[in-house]
Amino acid sequence: MKFEIRITGLGGQGAITAGHVFGSAAALLEGKEVVVTEGYSPYVTGGWSRADVVVSDEPIDYPLVSRLDALVTMYQEGLDLNMKMVKPTGVVVAEQRLVDLSKVVGDKRVFPIPAADAADKLGKKVLMNIVMLGSAVALAAPRSLEPLKKAVMERFPKAAELNVRALDTGADLARAAKGRSIESLV
Repeated sequence: MKFEIRITGLGGQGAITAGHVFGSAAALLEGKEVVVTEGYSPYVTGGWSRADVVVSDEPIDYPLVSRLDALVTMYQEGLDLNMKMVKPTGVVVAEQRLVDLSKVVGDKRVFPIPAADAADKLGKKVLMNIVMLGSAVALAAPRSLEPLKKAVMERFPKAAELNVRALDTGADLARAAKGRSIESLV
């Protein structure tokens, strides 16, 4: 089975960090084949960044994403530019305050997540990416969060407990989002 995810954000939102955490969890803790690629805008500050992660049970013969199982976005253009890459069965996880979902059409499964607000409540705005990652895994790749928790503990040993809480918060927000449609929010 192959799974493709793109995590997009603006510089400083942690999209690439979230991609590496996801990839580490899949490769080192679940024994999957993984390729993580990064992309950046040409701007020195304030530009976009993205992490593309391909996870497979078999060797990966093409390292780039082509049909996304999940798109995670923390800024508007991340949605606008990448929506066409999402499979019909794919999931879009968008930060609710930063991404306007009113123009989304079709039968895509789109979930607005109040990750920025949740990160504020956790006391650190920089946790928004980890909240989004917890939501994405709960919505798009339903599996145990334990490998992700181990990966964030290894990546951020001084803030391990806080990052684990951010993952759990994201999963909780995902469960709540499953009961809402985007139409009720726009």
